[in-house]
Amino acid sequence: MSARKEKLMIGPRLRRLRRTLGITQAQMAEDLGVSASYINLIEGNQRPISANLLLTLAQVYDFDLSDVGGADDARLVSEMMEVVRDPTLEVGAIGKNDVEEMVNASPEIANAFLRLYARHRDVTMRLHSDANMLADREKVEVLEESARSVDAVREFFHKHRNYFPQLDEAAEIFSGELFLSTDEPHTALTDRLKTRHGYQVRIVPVDVMPNKLRYFDRHRRRIDLSELLRQSGRRFQLAVQIGLLEYSDMIRSHIDAAGLPDETSEELAYVSLANYFAAALLMPYSRFLKECEATRYDIELLSHRFGASYEQVAHRMTTLQKPEARGIPFFFVRMDSAGNVSKRFSAGRFHFSKFGGACPLWNIHDCFATPDQVRTQIIQMPDNTTYFSIARTVSRVEGAFNRPSNKYVIGLGCDLAYAPRLVYARELNLDAMDTTPIGVNCYLCDRQDCPSRAHAPLNRKLDFDPRAKGISVFRFHSEDD
Repeated sequence: MSARKEKLMIGPRLRRLRRTLGITQAQMAEDLGVSASYINLIEGNQRPISANLLLTLAQVYDFDLSDVGGADDARLVSEMMEVVRDPTLEVGAIGKNDVEEMVNASPEIANAFLRLYARHRDVTMRLHSDANMLADREKVEVLEESARSVDAVREFFHKHRNYFPQLDEAAEIFSGELFLSTDEPHTALTDRLKTRHGYQVRIVPVDVMPNKLRYFDRHRRRIDLSELLRQSGRRFQLAVQIGLLEYSDMIRSHIDAAGLPDETSEELAYVSLANYFAAALLMPYSRFLKECEATRYDIELLSHRFGASYEQVAHRMTTLQKPEARGIPFFFVRMDSAGNVSKRFSAGRFHFSKFGGACPLWNIHDCFATPDQVRTQIIQMPDNTTYFSIARTVSRVEGAFNRPSNKYVIGLGCDLAYAPRLVYARELNLDAMDTTPIGVNCYLCDRQDCPSRAHAPLNRKLDFDPRAKGISVFRFHSEDD
């Protein structure tokens, strides 16, 4: 199955690049060896850019080719559509074409509008809590702060495409020094902590440490790990601790440069980058990418080869964004049985809503009925982008008779064009498979007659007909009505 060829129209992005460089169309044309009129046509979206000119552009001005793919612009459009459909704003009928034109003209204004909207939400939440005599003001403030911090860190990782080359390179060198590809990782990590730092590693009964999986006891010079952790979890926690002990300055330098809004977001980013380092240490970039390609991204097999969990491997796959050695650009989501999304990342164009859960038509929800089995599906978003989805349940830690383990679903997916490279599509006839139209979630989905719709879409006028009962209780007017 071959990828569909599309004309690449990059007019607004090329204009922004040229203006950032501070050069005229004539100067750019001279640099690229084309006519100024051709540059003018491309900037006006009257001509697509050719593959050869795109490569020349990247070489002459030294920028990442993926920047012209429009992933960031598509994300901005989706987030802007989410905002303008908020009925409290009463902005009227603003269509997707209007939003796309604004984002193309100035993504900076779009980002500023999103920040302004976030402030609006904060103020609205405060007003509602003040007006409600039953509201717990302190809890509301804590929720506001935590939400801002989580969003800020997610945006920080998204800005870097979930790839931090300095940490990856350091972890890969360090992995070689510890001989993690040949020695037993748990033993190597334990010995490093003991010989270099003087810390003893203990496996602690759950009765002694009921609410923690790892505890760093500086006073007693020991690291306690819960007995509930699997071997892969123990290795990962030891790798995190080594990262915090030996690479703290490098991690802090990334946070200092990030300009995060508050101390809470800085602390969250610190822990998140330590986790990133741990994954890079146990699954060093070059070897991991090589094995991904060799196994056709077989997550279960890779878990055995690297002594990692299914979730650790799946998440690591989203970080393979080195310009000269890229993996498949996956999106990743972790969700519980109630539909709450606790972790999400998209290396491509796939858009997750900031509010609400996932579309009920996505078979990620069905995984709880078939534990530990991989489910595949072809899904299509409202903008007609189509993805190959892989999903299965995992348990983050082991349980006990009176402490059952928590089940989650890990969803991993990529653009359908990449599906033939995956082991999960090897025996599938992709051309014959049904494609399931889904939305971001019910609030943001414009699909009519969906039998699984739980909520009416925001900023759509409902249309109830007493003479008939439809597939969905919610009928609404389209943008053109």
